[in-house]
Amino acid sequence: MRQMQEPTFLILTALAAGPQHGYGVITDVAEISEGRVVLRAGTLYAALDRLRAEGLIEADREEIVDGRVRRYYQLTGEGATRLAEEVDRITRHATAATTRLRQRFSTAWGMP
Repeated sequence: MRQMQEPTFLILTALAAGPQHGYGVITDVAEISEGRVVLRAGTLYAALDRLRAEGLIEADREEIVDGRVRRYYQLTGEGATRLAEEVDRITRHATAATTRLRQRFSTAWGMP
């Protein structure tokens, strides 16, 4: 399984909470990443198109707001599974890093 790019991970994470429109995803990603990842509209919509083509998300509904179509997106079952697999991969790596850092610091300080 290929590692998921961070923007993709954050988009799927945003949609894990429930259906959202594009601007909602942009603001949620910024919040989740504590402002470190800021998606531009063009980047987001290209990613949403790719994720739809991969079967990880789907359109939930559309509504008209101020004369413009607002499309909501949601995770598919496959998208939720793929996100869960990526969370598991990241968690395993973080656990390994934490274990090694604890070993390093306990050895450096003469601790058992």
